[in-house]
Amino acid sequence: MLRPQSFAAMVLADSLPPPILWLIGGTGEAIVLAQRLSAGGIPCLVTVTTEAARHRYEPNSHLWVRVGPLEPRHLVTFIQTQGIGAIVDASHPFAADISRAAIAAATALGLPYWRYERPPATTAQGSTDLVKRYPSLEAMLEQGILDRQRVLLTLGYRWLEAFRPWQQRATLFARILPSPVALAAALGAGFTSDRLWAIRPPVSAALEAALWDQWQITTVVCKASGEAGGEATKQVVAEQLGVRLVIIERPLIPYPAVSHRLDHTLAFCQQWWQSQSSSANF
Repeated sequence: MLRPQSFAAMVLADSLPPPILWLIGGTGEAIVLAQRLSAGGIPCLVTVTTEAARHRYEPNSHLWVRVGPLEPRHLVTFIQTQGIGAIVDASHPFAADISRAAIAAATALGLPYWRYERPPATTAQGSTDLVKRYPSLEAMLEQGILDRQRVLLTLGYRWLEAFRPWQQRATLFARILPSPVALAAALGAGFTSDRLWAIRPPVSAALEAALWDQWQITTVVCKASGEAGGEATKQVVAEQLGVRLVIIERPLIPYPAVSHRLDHTLAFCQQWWQSQSSSANF
């Protein structure tokens, strides 16, 4: 749902409607931010890519949710149409396309942009030899380290197609979200149903260990998604079972403003809203 027309109609005819905050969702932290922003009376439009994500938000008089992808080349028009005055990017660390497009649009329009970035996971003690890090998926695959291994992929369904050529070189398993789209993508990439595990995170260390042990996994491939994404848990389990953990590093994005703390990000938004409220006629 986009910003309702009734919201603008609430102001006087000779006044401009108040600007709203665009919150780019996609993480659990975005849900927390949305709750706190709306509780503080800050009008906020959240964008998410799936219907399943929509249901994790509770729309109210200050919070609206839009579902579906956004075309980068149309972002400036989208921002202007919705009356957006500032942007908070709380998307997944690997959602690089929307982050880069939002930065470019904010720069073009002279809008405040703040990035909430998940803190990186702390490396578990003793796991240095088991944990291998690569700057990209392509760099990892070029090394051939998955050959003849029993590999669990926890990268998300969008990355599974890249492993189609590896179905004959390794025994591949994948953990995916429990959605028809994810299942179709995994089956299309050559995964059989007995090598798929559909579950929504978070996943406990005990459950991770049980699955890895049952499937006799020798290598796990994941993203550097931070503690909130289960990276630290995987490090602990890898050390416990002696399994090699391959971590794909986050893409390098030149964020103009970034914080690793939710309270700091929320404070930026509150200061912006207070400045709007004191200077505008609404």
